[in-house]
Amino acid sequence: MKTPPPRVPAFIGFGANLGDPFATLSRVLEALAALPETRITNRSSYYRSAPVGVDNPQPDFINAVIALETGLSAQALLDALLSIESDYGRRRTAPLAPRPIDLDLLLYGESVMQSSTLTLPHPRLHQRAFVLLPLAEIAPALSIPGHGPVPSLLEKVNDQRIVRVPDIDPKNHASNTERTEYNAAP
Repeated sequence: MKTPPPRVPAFIGFGANLGDPFATLSRVLEALAALPETRITNRSSYYRSAPVGVDNPQPDFINAVIALETGLSAQALLDALLSIESDYGRRRTAPLAPRPIDLDLLLYGESVMQSSTLTLPHPRLHQRAFVLLPLAEIAPALSIPGHGPVPSLLEKVNDQRIVRVPDIDPKNHASNTERTEYNAAP
């Protein structure tokens, strides 16, 4: 009997600021669960954040982080994420343009690598509250290779304002309770 390949923990960043991000994330979770040798283990709450590094006004993003275990290689997982983005309307017309979906491979086990198509950990992960706060919610003891523990990284981005969207109505994906504002620092 053939032994299945070991599964590696991985974290995926989700963001969208066009269309219905809540419905898109629901469909993305289904697509990720359907990947071979892959199992979703957790998902953060939703967070609303202003776009980072843009000059022209655009809608706020809805962000979340998804934890999974996978037998796919890091490159195969990235390729699958790019395919899912394409399936849900992502067109890379300009850097930092508004988008209906953005999936980033944040971490793949303890891997540290850089190739022409993939850098792990994600190169700006440690600088972004909209990734670090959802990551801290589902993996508070996590340490980012080359950067340190997530709680320490959060302290360095505590000037970035993000808003947790605590309760999503599953019928219309709209928030039906007050939003809770957070400073990035825990």
